[in-house]
Amino acid sequence: MGRADKLKPARHDAPLPLDRSELPIDTASLARYLIGNVLVRELPEGIASGRIVETEAYGVGDAAGHAYRGLTPRNRSLFLERGYAYVYLAYGTSYMLNVSSETPGIGAGVLIRALEPLEGIAIMLLARRIERMRDLARGPGRLAAALRIDLCRQGPLWLARGDDEPGEIGQSTRIGISRDTHRRLRFYLRNCPFVSGPRSLNG
Repeated sequence: MGRADKLKPARHDAPLPLDRSELPIDTASLARYLIGNVLVRELPEGIASGRIVETEAYGVGDAAGHAYRGLTPRNRSLFLERGYAYVYLAYGTSYMLNVSSETPGIGAGVLIRALEPLEGIAIMLLARRIERMRDLARGPGRLAAALRIDLCRQGPLWLARGDDEPGEIGQSTRIGISRDTHRRLRFYLRNCPFVSGPRSLNG
């Protein structure tokens, strides 16, 4: 079942969140806007965060999106106003984090596909049980595992403003879907080693 955790901080010394009013009310625009901003997770061991370097948009009427068949108990957070989390288990193995992206009652979302680790790298390495930092959050399942985002773990999760301009943003078709495969709704930071997917899509 998806969760509707509000993306906001719980303590004063954590990175400041993006204001909801800053988020575009359009799924593709939000997917592009999120590139270069920061995803923050507060855990008992400390804060873990990463710069968002890859997203995919699943807009209104998109057959590949989880909101396509209408509102259900599972996907209800996709029908909230923009800026809420929707987490689901894909193929029984990996959790995926999405951000609701339209006005209340309109189902759509942005999948966060990859992060460049910034803070709490030791926490993420331990969670992933790997040593190679490039692979910590390169892909949506790895990202959720590194930040320990799942349906049985509570804890603050929010979007914060990036410190720098993101750089050149590329655009391609989406990865790992079987419907509406022609849509160029994947956005990524060019020349970034933390972006997932084949090289043919990352030029």
